[in-house]
Amino acid sequence: MPRWQKVFIAVLVLLLLVVPWVPQVLYPVFVMKLLCMALFACAYSLLLGFGGMMSFGHAAFFGSAAYITGLVTKYWGLPPEVGLLAGTLFAAALGAVFGALAIHRQGIYLAMVTLALAQMVYFIFLQLPFTGAEDGLQQIPRGTLLGFIDLRNDFNLYHVVLLLTLAGLWLIHRVVRSPFGHVVVAIREHEPRARSLGYPVNRYKLMLFVLSAGLSGLAGAMKALVFQVASLTDVHWHLSGDVVLMALLGGMHTVFGPAIGAAVVVGLQYYLDAFGGWVTLVTGLIFMVCVLSFRSGIAGAVLALTNRPPRSGA
Repeated sequence: MPRWQKVFIAVLVLLLLVVPWVPQVLYPVFVMKLLCMALFACAYSLLLGFGGMMSFGHAAFFGSAAYITGLVTKYWGLPPEVGLLAGTLFAAALGAVFGALAIHRQGIYLAMVTLALAQMVYFIFLQLPFTGAEDGLQQIPRGTLLGFIDLRNDFNLYHVVLLLTLAGLWLIHRVVRSPFGHVVVAIREHEPRARSLGYPVNRYKLMLFVLSAGLSGLAGAMKALVFQVASLTDVHWHLSGDVVLMALLGGMHTVFGPAIGAAVVVGLQYYLDAFGGWVTLVTGLIFMVCVLSFRSGIAGAVLALTNRPPRSGA
């Protein structure tokens, strides 16, 4: 990673640490939502950008983790760390089921399989008695983390969400740069050649699917604690479409580019909320402009610009 990128990330982390001290400038709850969606987008890009697998069902992992976290903390009375872990593990297990059924397909067929499975999950949570149907699972208790960190305080919760998000993003970075990540990219580029070299392609795909689902579940579990609610919008196919938009907008072949896309999409939804349905139109127009102008996404365009060799004679 170039030095300027390390400096930029360090400055960004410092700015994020300052947010709770200036709530009149940036609302901490909004930034927590942004952090959750940034982790969700980067986790999805791990599957699409580096694995080359288009999933239209990632909302199932995000939303199911939110519901399971609510179930564990509200109805079972367990502490929030258990709820976060249960939601993440449930999403990873669900990802293993989705992956086992979907990795044998490619392209639009894989996308349709994941969409169909996600719709089944949506209707299951619609019918389950503890989910509250259209009203959602409300009043999810934040509780006390590890017995001494009171998450009912937004200041404490913000730092926990920030820490978990940074840990998830660091894990994604390490996976991409690892030998496992290199094999995944090789499979994306030329699967028959990877098979001929003796790599268990389906095993790598399934592991990537589980990892992406688990990190998406962590994002959904954190969101449930932040807003103290898990609703059907968390498992709706609209959210799956939003995360695809975030990945493409930010740059799906970059590690942290989707986080930029998440910031743009969430920011537009937040600041243009007063315009109602026009938010979708504005977001669509911005997406069209970015796709036509920056084929590799915002982060990809910035990296291409900074890595451009100097002109001769300059």
